[in-house]
Amino acid sequence: MEQTILCLNGGSSSLKFAVYGISGVGEERVFSGAIEAIGAEGGRAWLRAGDKVLSDEKGSFPDYAEAVKTMFAALKAQGVPRLAAAGHRIVHGGPKFTVPQRIDDGLKAALHELIPFAPLHLPSQLAMIDAVAAHFPDLPQVACFDTAFHSRMPEVAQRFALPGKLWEQGIKRYGFHGLSYEYVVGKLGAELGQRAVIAHLGNGSSMVALRDGISIDTSMGLTPTGGFMMGTRSGDLDPGVVLHLLHAGHSGEKLEALLNHQSGLLGVSGESSEMRVLLEKRKTDAASALAVQMFCYQVRKFVGTFAAALNGLDTLVFTGGIGEHAAEVRAEICSGLQYLGVALDGAANKRNAEVISAAGGRCVVRVVETDEDLMIARHTRSVALTQR
Repeated sequence: MEQTILCLNGGSSSLKFAVYGISGVGEERVFSGAIEAIGAEGGRAWLRAGDKVLSDEKGSFPDYAEAVKTMFAALKAQGVPRLAAAGHRIVHGGPKFTVPQRIDDGLKAALHELIPFAPLHLPSQLAMIDAVAAHFPDLPQVACFDTAFHSRMPEVAQRFALPGKLWEQGIKRYGFHGLSYEYVVGKLGAELGQRAVIAHLGNGSSMVALRDGISIDTSMGLTPTGGFMMGTRSGDLDPGVVLHLLHAGHSGEKLEALLNHQSGLLGVSGESSEMRVLLEKRKTDAASALAVQMFCYQVRKFVGTFAAALNGLDTLVFTGGIGEHAAEVRAEICSGLQYLGVALDGAANKRNAEVISAAGGRCVVRVVETDEDLMIARHTRSVALTQR
């Protein structure tokens, strides 16, 4: 008999979800949807089955309890059978949690202690766990940690150049987008080669260096703010910039808003955090053009850095919303990587083909549509339904 798993992927102001049917042959996505602009004006709730739009409505969703209520109402209207389990993407597992875990009171208490590591995401994700339990108190729930994929990175990559007592307190490089990277590694398998770099490019962006499919370094650090510039996040900064702003009177709250919500593509362009918008405007707007140029330049630098860590590069993979769809961005990033054997097939790149490198190139360049929800479904199945 087929069972049904609910997958929840919560952001700082949104809830994305998917329903999977679980059978002996695998997992099949039945529905996907989202509740957008939670806690703000102009909210939206939509539900789809494949490409078919089942509902798409504007509304007001003041908190995650209301968002979850709306989600369950939409699923009930479609006759979704009783759920077997629910899985959550949890952005930060701290130093302790390196594998998916069944959620109980002890785990929730531990996640509350980790909020300082991810103040933008963990409070909302904890609120969703409680909201699901309020509707279905006996429903097994599973936490799938985005940091877990990087837990085997060598200490030389994990450590910051800070006193050892801070390392012992868990101040280190954790890395994120682990569920996305795990999916890509599983999908490509041996086709990744021994030395690979995956660039997950979207509103939040990061990169990972893989040796034989294992993370040896990654761009994000203690928090998802680090690495190269993103939609609204600054990426890496000279620490002196933060000290200067503190001495100039910026509070911690103002700094958090600046670095996570007002910087990146939005901060440089003064126009938008959306790459699609900036690509459309860059021919007529210098600030938009600079934002795109800086993004591509910084991504290209990280590819070179990770190729040095790997002593070469067999495969470069683009994934995430920008990585999967922005051919112009991929071309600009790769334009300075010829020394690594990167050469694009222009026509293949424009049509977002699975392989976009030119024939005979030393480095294979690929585009992979990621699927974090599927990884959540598989982990939830394993923890909640198999390990009974």
